[in-house]
Amino acid sequence: MQIKKEFGYDLNAIDSRTKFILAHLFVEKRTKQKCYEFLKQIKDNCGNQIQEVYEKEKHKKVEDRKLITFVCDKFANYKSAFSRLFYRIANLNFGVPIACKKYNLEHNNNSIERYNGKIDDRIKNIRSGFGSFEGAECFMDLRRIINNFVNPSQELQGKTPAEMAEIFLPLRRNMLLSLIEYCANLEDNPIR
Repeated sequence: MQIKKEFGYDLNAIDSRTKFILAHLFVEKRTKQKCYEFLKQIKDNCGNQIQEVYEKEKHKKVEDRKLITFVCDKFANYKSAFSRLFYRIANLNFGVPIACKKYNLEHNNNSIERYNGKIDDRIKNIRSGFGSFEGAECFMDLRRIINNFVNPSQELQGKTPAEMAEIFLPLRRNMLLSLIEYCANLEDNPIR
């Protein structure tokens, strides 16, 4: 993504079943440390679930285990960060090409490619790119929130990814406004 004359990278992890964005980090460079920070969000948010699956499967032979599977492209920093955080408790399908059906692969990265395509379509309307890294980062944060909580998906039979992930918020018909009001009320009355 272009920011003035520089570029930024939007790192996202999407659950293939619910289309919920599990982790998101907007960075200037995809360093090993930034990839680690990105995948650490998944471990912080979903680590218990990943560990539960591993505990159920660990008594089986390694080749028979049905662990949570992460799918990514061939960017090596993802692999090293994954190894640091999820060694043994999850699988990594590394180097998946976009045309994975052509290669008869079980796992694919279609969900993330579709999300990236939607972002590309939206950014085309911003002719000169973003004026600052912070502006681009705020835009990407908003896109993630809208994807997860506001936009129903035809692929999900009209539900939002949050609803598919069984995250139910009391949102009205104007979901974005309701979400803003809901969050404002949380700030005024924090849950203790």
